[in-house]
Amino acid sequence: MSVMFPAFLDLSGRKVLVVGGGPVAAGKVESLLAAGARVTVVSPEVHPEIERADVDIVRREFRDTDVDGAWWVVAAAPPDVNRQVSAAAEARRIFVNAVDDPRHASAYLGGVVRRDGVTIAISTDGRAPAIAGLLREAIDAFLPREIDAWLNASDNARRLWKSHKTPMDARRPQLLEILNSLYARRTKARVALVGAGPGDPELWTQRAIAYLASADLVLYDALVDANALQRFTSGQCFCVGKRAGRESVRQETIHRLMIRAARQGKRVVRLKGGDPFVFGRGAEEAMALAAAGIPFEVVPGVSSAIAAPELAGIPVTHRGSASGFLVLSGHATDAFGDALDAVQPNALSLVVLMGLGKRGELARKLIARGWNASTPAAIICGASTPEEWIWTGTVAELGANEPPAGIAGVVVIGDVVRVRERLVAAEEQKVMYGRNR
Repeated sequence: MSVMFPAFLDLSGRKVLVVGGGPVAAGKVESLLAAGARVTVVSPEVHPEIERADVDIVRREFRDTDVDGAWWVVAAAPPDVNRQVSAAAEARRIFVNAVDDPRHASAYLGGVVRRDGVTIAISTDGRAPAIAGLLREAIDAFLPREIDAWLNASDNARRLWKSHKTPMDARRPQLLEILNSLYARRTKARVALVGAGPGDPELWTQRAIAYLASADLVLYDALVDANALQRFTSGQCFCVGKRAGRESVRQETIHRLMIRAARQGKRVVRLKGGDPFVFGRGAEEAMALAAAGIPFEVVPGVSSAIAAPELAGIPVTHRGSASGFLVLSGHATDAFGDALDAVQPNALSLVVLMGLGKRGELARKLIARGWNASTPAAIICGASTPEEWIWTGTVAELGANEPPAGIAGVVVIGDVVRVRERLVAAEEQKVMYGRNR
């Protein structure tokens, strides 16, 4: 098959013939009427939706002469009728769209996205309409919601270009600057402290992506997917993340980098794993920016304290198991012990971040404070990423396992871990949960 030539048709006021009267034909009639076409339907029987539509209905079998005077023909009948329609149209040099019948078509429709005056059509040359539909959904999801603002900005720019006789080759760079300025006005803060969630970029918020799109400088944590980051920003990207047992950029240095870049007029994104204000030192960075007089915004992220267990099929609260949960840092075991002293053993769920290296010590402290050694426990490493690793057992066994090295993890302790067992059993019966990992 030769390469298809893409085109958009102006059918307003023009005759279009639809051969066939079933539900598929009814769907085609609806879209043709929306385009302003004068539709004639030829079929012995017609769907009730067609009867209610503003169309001419000819209740009989198709005749070759029905094609006369038509600008466009839709064949939505059985293959033998579509073949007759195709031959009649071909003899009169009229294009035919044969629905789900590419052998008898000379024109193919694709998945269509329409938004605020912009139309995008996707075609697979008739080979796989379902694939075209999936691509349509994907494009619709990623198409900016501000298309109308884009068009208005372009209309204003065109008037100026015409009055100033701006050369064509200079217009596109100017238009890009104009569109970028729309986002600059939306993101007035010079610095954004942005949460990147547990790992998967698909869990980044729209606000986060908007800031990344307009960023000149991105300072990101070690837990952020650096390769994925390049898809969302053209700004300079530097890793300033901290990982246990490794050299890292000092927090005061990160403050200076943000403040200096902001004072130079740059738009800065501080991209942090999880949520900026949950063990992310985001409050320290916010106070440093405030003290320096730098406008900033905090963009919440999906905290790993909730997302990691959730993606593993573990709720942090569950009726009959836990009505609350406590999130702790495993870095300082002294502070960990003080927090445990304030709660009744086994009364709630515990979620421990940054505690993998001291998981054995954590287990001993729990048992020493009255927690049952057989209390269910779980470790989730690399949540929402291809490297995800999940272990379940008991508090007594926490220190005996070997999580993968170099991957951040979350420890969950409490009866809520048992919920995962039920969901895993359901998964074996092909019942999906979470990301079905």
